[in-house]
Amino acid sequence: MQYRTLGRTGVQVSSLALGAMNFGKIGRTTQDEATAIVDAALEAGINVIDTADRYSEGESEEMVGKAIAGRRDDIVLATKASMPMGDERNHQGSSRRWLITELDNSLRRLGVDHVDLYQIHRWDPSTSDEETLSALTDLQRAGKIRYFGSSTFPAYRIVQAQWAAREHHLSRYATEQPGYSILQRAIETHVLPVTEEYGLGVLVWSPLASGWLSGAIRAGQEVATNRSALLPERFDLTIPSNRTRLDAVERLAGVADEAGLTMIQLALGFVTAHPAVTSALIGPRTLDHLHSQLAAADTVLSADVLDAIDAIVAPGTDLAPHEKYDTPPALLDPSLRRR
Repeated sequence: MQYRTLGRTGVQVSSLALGAMNFGKIGRTTQDEATAIVDAALEAGINVIDTADRYSEGESEEMVGKAIAGRRDDIVLATKASMPMGDERNHQGSSRRWLITELDNSLRRLGVDHVDLYQIHRWDPSTSDEETLSALTDLQRAGKIRYFGSSTFPAYRIVQAQWAAREHHLSRYATEQPGYSILQRAIETHVLPVTEEYGLGVLVWSPLASGWLSGAIRAGQEVATNRSALLPERFDLTIPSNRTRLDAVERLAGVADEAGLTMIQLALGFVTAHPAVTSALIGPRTLDHLHSQLAAADTVLSADVLDAIDAIVAPGTDLAPHEKYDTPPALLDPSLRRR
């Protein structure tokens, strides 16, 4: 396992981090299975566990808490908030009111008195940066969080938040957690240059592109992954963008074979090769999934392999841009771009 410094925090973190989104009903993972995955991940040298209040409505946090009991101090523990938690209109967002309330809920579910990294799961356009940063700074000073970060923020919002922190003399986001894979590379255009400029640690999610790069999706085979059952439209091969992805996967499989690598090694080795990326979040649903992903822990891709990947999916290109979560609101709501 490789270790890197998380932004400017001085904290050393593993290049692969354990994402717990599949713990609970989303991945149909039991407590015993989750604990076994955590045990194996820690034994392999992973020291970061990332979850969120939203994952299975808090069940993931509860399962992580039980799995790490008795060894909290050996783990860099991260969670997230701001996504809706139920139907109550104020049980979401990044207001001071909600963040303070929901952090206490997360700490209770995790069974800990603090988290190392508290992340805003999605940018909340209805709340000012000053409001959010002020609440997070107070939680940090109270000792309930060590650092805080953003997740899936557009580049301009990352910059704005950095300036707001400076202007109002508040602590700043120390990390960003964007989606990134061989098939979704648009963050190379703006987000990653910005994180490098401001010295943010970067924990990337979905490096296997929801299973497209796991080796389980190939031409001539039935798509039967857990994710395809949850989101069938993302794997419907009658949709042109999905056909484009499959064509890219077939070409990438040839690159992996020639290099003597699995598709997972190729995919994880690609994202961890970028100098702006600190860690790649893996989200195994089973122990077998975890072991296949741990095999990429020390994978270092040669320049020839990286060039071959660039020739298949150009730098800065998303093959499925409609699946992004950082689209500016004005592109989604016509009323926001018309006088």
